[in-house]
Amino acid sequence: MIACFEPFVHGNDTESTPNDDVSSLQTSFHFGPNAIATKDFGGMKSSNPLAVIRPISTADVARAVKAATTIKNLTVAPRGNGHSINGQSMAEKGLVLDMRALAEEHFQLLCIEGVPYVDVSGGALWEEVLKRCVSQFQLAPRSWTDYLGLTVGGTLSNAGVSGQTFRYGPQTANVTELEVVTGKGETFVCSENQNSELFFATLGGLGQFGIITRARIVLQKSPDMVRWIRVVYSEFEDYTRDAEWLVTLPEGDGFDYVEGFVVANNDDPCNGWPTIPMGSNQMFDPVRLPSEAGPVIYCLELALHYRKTARSSDVDMKVDRLLGRLRFVEGIKFEDDVKYMDFLLRVKRVEEDAKAKGIWDAPHPWLNMFVSKSNIADFDHEVFKKILKHGIGGPILVYPLLRSKWDDRHSVVVPTDSNIFYIIALLRFIPPPPKGPPTDKLVAQNNAIIQLCYNKGFNFKLYLPHYHSQENWIRHFGEDKWTRFLHRKQNFDPLAILAPGQKLFSRNNSHNNNNNNNN
Repeated sequence: MIACFEPFVHGNDTESTPNDDVSSLQTSFHFGPNAIATKDFGGMKSSNPLAVIRPISTADVARAVKAATTIKNLTVAPRGNGHSINGQSMAEKGLVLDMRALAEEHFQLLCIEGVPYVDVSGGALWEEVLKRCVSQFQLAPRSWTDYLGLTVGGTLSNAGVSGQTFRYGPQTANVTELEVVTGKGETFVCSENQNSELFFATLGGLGQFGIITRARIVLQKSPDMVRWIRVVYSEFEDYTRDAEWLVTLPEGDGFDYVEGFVVANNDDPCNGWPTIPMGSNQMFDPVRLPSEAGPVIYCLELALHYRKTARSSDVDMKVDRLLGRLRFVEGIKFEDDVKYMDFLLRVKRVEEDAKAKGIWDAPHPWLNMFVSKSNIADFDHEVFKKILKHGIGGPILVYPLLRSKWDDRHSVVVPTDSNIFYIIALLRFIPPPPKGPPTDKLVAQNNAIIQLCYNKGFNFKLYLPHYHSQENWIRHFGEDKWTRFLHRKQNFDPLAILAPGQKLFSRNNSHNNNNNNNN
């Protein structure tokens, strides 16, 4: 069965009649364009899909894609929770599959050779996975994203990065099996040893090769509590040296979570010191900052997992031992003990606050990128200390990841000249104009940062990439991986039906046409 949302209403006019080209499909699907698929979290692009379809099974997804192969120019975009920022989940005059309708399709705990796993739907939110695994089984996935209101299929189509990535790799590295519907409308179970090319292609594949309807996630015993810590640095060199040391410590010897961010060196409540303390009862004392501190300062965010049965003195001893090796500004340290689930859902409070202020639905001109260790100091000097020295109205994340934790067989690409590279995330939460700056101006700032990286010869990659030219996509992947990407596309989605919002390929109406990419 496939059901569809009610038709999308433009003012007082209701559009509910599909184009004549798809009239033959009305016996199988109920069509009706819907407002849910006309925009995404980014709020910078809009689209008018032909219809939104709510599949309630993998078979429904396969039927929808298979039907699209029979209709000239028709494309299909899976949409999770709509948290993309550049229209990646949109399909102009195409079919949008509301994957949230599949959320309850799969949830099964497994134990294979003594290792726990959970099979979950590609449309399930990570927040849902967390709550069910922890509350029912005292187990949890190893690798997360900071915000858990994202679907499993959505993050696995990109990478899935957070403060645990240095230890366990991105979320794509913590999946052992997928169920995927290809662009041919065929359904496959795939893994490293079964249909492996599809498995590796789909992970980090931007939705270009298949739609993830089920994923098998590696679990581990969940902790009860988290010691949550923030320490502050005035010098970027000290900050990066300590962060890199922490992420290279063996498991069990260091912290379980390592992230960090940049703030303006002032009392701006949105961009400066007040954003560092973790609670209203904690205060930042700027007098402790050295007089030579520059326009921005840096905060290292750390967490140590522990059980309720652990002695507090043992937790204190390990934390003190690790912090004693760090070069943060003396006296500027914040810490708290929180429940594990509360820590992982910490960004949920940001969402609730943003909704209360009316900025959750405002445009979000975000920028996410990976920058090589060899260029991160120059990036700090040119971008953090100059272009972004006054802040962005939201978090500026910067923390190290390890190349060795990423699988080169996956479709996602990262800098490869060193084992350490940094994730940079500009996560703006600002009111829409006229209260906030024009969105176009912020997009132009993002583009200026990207162009600066090109001009300076930085080794970098966009994370959640979105380009408008084939040349830039080729530069993003590199010649060899671009060739591999094209080969995989031809194998699994030869008509270029899937994920049209990525602007990677144009719908191809000939099975024999090998040149199905646009500019």
